[in-house]
Amino acid sequence: MIPRVHKRGSNTFGLLSYLYGKGTHEEHVDPHLVAAWDSFAPDPGRDPQATKRQLQQLLDQPVQALAESRRPAKHVWHLSVRAAPDDPVLSDEQWGEIARRMVAATGIAPAADEAGCRWAAVRHADDHIHIIATLVREDGRRPRLNNDAKRSQAEARLIEAEYGLKQLSAGDGTAAQRPTSAERHKAQRQGRERTAREELRESVRRAVTGARSEEEFFDRLAAAGLLIRKREAPSGDLLGYKVALLDDLNKEGEPVFYPGARLAPDLSLPRIRERWSGDAKDVPAAQRGEAIRREPGSPASARRGTASAVWQAVLVVEHGEDGVAAAHIAAVGEVLDALAKTSAAHTRRELRDAATAFERASRSHVRAVRGHDRALRQAARDLVQGGPALGRGEDGATTAMAIDMLFFLVTAAAHWHARKGHAQQAEAASRAAEHLRNAYRPAATQPLGVLYQRGRRLSRPVLQRQAALLRETLPSLAEQILAEPGWYALASTIAEADAAGHDPAALLSDAVESRELGTADSVSDVLVWRLRLRADLLVDATGIPKNRTAKNPATVRPTAPRTTSSGRRFGDVAPGNTR
Repeated sequence: MIPRVHKRGSNTFGLLSYLYGKGTHEEHVDPHLVAAWDSFAPDPGRDPQATKRQLQQLLDQPVQALAESRRPAKHVWHLSVRAAPDDPVLSDEQWGEIARRMVAATGIAPAADEAGCRWAAVRHADDHIHIIATLVREDGRRPRLNNDAKRSQAEARLIEAEYGLKQLSAGDGTAAQRPTSAERHKAQRQGRERTAREELRESVRRAVTGARSEEEFFDRLAAAGLLIRKREAPSGDLLGYKVALLDDLNKEGEPVFYPGARLAPDLSLPRIRERWSGDAKDVPAAQRGEAIRREPGSPASARRGTASAVWQAVLVVEHGEDGVAAAHIAAVGEVLDALAKTSAAHTRRELRDAATAFERASRSHVRAVRGHDRALRQAARDLVQGGPALGRGEDGATTAMAIDMLFFLVTAAAHWHARKGHAQQAEAASRAAEHLRNAYRPAATQPLGVLYQRGRRLSRPVLQRQAALLRETLPSLAEQILAEPGWYALASTIAEADAAGHDPAALLSDAVESRELGTADSVSDVLVWRLRLRADLLVDATGIPKNRTAKNPATVRPTAPRTTSSGRRFGDVAPGNTR
């Protein structure tokens, strides 16, 4: 159940005309009263003798009884209460009781207070009601409406439990504004899957992904086909912006513009500038948390760098200071948007859904300390600049690797939000993790299949030596891994690492150090990607490993270790698996 306190107004009759009218697009059906301050209040919807003017005059009587100088300028209070899409259709009697509970909880008409404000609840659709009230009590005093929005949310949670409705999480005021009923009906008429507001939000979110300047941001908006209006101060300084879709017009035939802040709180120009304030043009790779790159600018190298940066970010979210963790979580959204935008068709839909779901998890009241998220923002930028990736060969392998690491980071974000009591954000991050799980399966099929076949071709003595190595290095997990179908892909990876001059035992120990893997769907899959990232192993389009030069195992970490203010080392532990 979703209550929403609207802006206060000064025209009681105007709001009643809307509530009892046909709606902006004929969406209002059978408008009628379900409850009111007085059981004898006129109902212009069902009583042919009653008029909206009569109801307005009765509602406004306490206001008009005051001297003009004492009347509040904005005396009209408006609350809408909407059922969740999966909830059953409630009766008028049930909606009437819900209305009485809402006006009591918010302070409009407290229970057993005969001097409360006058109010009326109008229903003109199956799934919601509107409550209109005038903000002068019968005794001439003003109602106490402190935190009326939060109090309506708290009452909604109680109503959900008592009525057996879908249990929603309480919000914290950081969610993006929902599309209005008029916007949804307009989208339906136009045959759109989403409203203009939702399409614009995604387009702006993608435009800001990895952008480093206002010029680059606005160039991307224009390239996406959006109309742009900039708001400037008399000095010429840019204060804000609005965007519109070319084909989203109002009744006058003009484009409907939305300010960035009306799309999402973090899409206002000042909040976007905060991201850029933490960027640096020339940052050493070791500080960015990126692995040494081959083929700069390629989709595969961008994904390998993303996996490395994400690996580091997991540790920050799990153990870092709140502001730094919040910055990394916010930047995850940019990485997901960039990966969705540049991935192959068979993973794009799930990655796009993961990015959309995680958008809610990227904001909270914990203020992000920008600058510490530079590695993730750089990774997002590299993904965009690297361009579209093929779903096979090294592109496919590094895509699966990046998705695997992102799953751990998004799961860590869900746990962080849960610890902070951010229910909506934790739920959103969990949904995003599920979409990443779904995207991983098709992404990993081809590269793991190549590695599996390569492992099957290894000689029996080699496989026996590797099994013995596994039992010695990971005794608690060895038998589980050896029984998994992915064991042959891991065996192939261990053989490649050994041939490249790495110490397989050290790599395996490092991959599971201080991390729990017992609940993984496939421990071998997880170890494949961690070893390939740390040992810098490639798989080309034919499945033949590239020639490698021997390396000192001590030099293959993705980044130099970092420390927090408390001295905790980052970069020494691979993320665990909770899948």
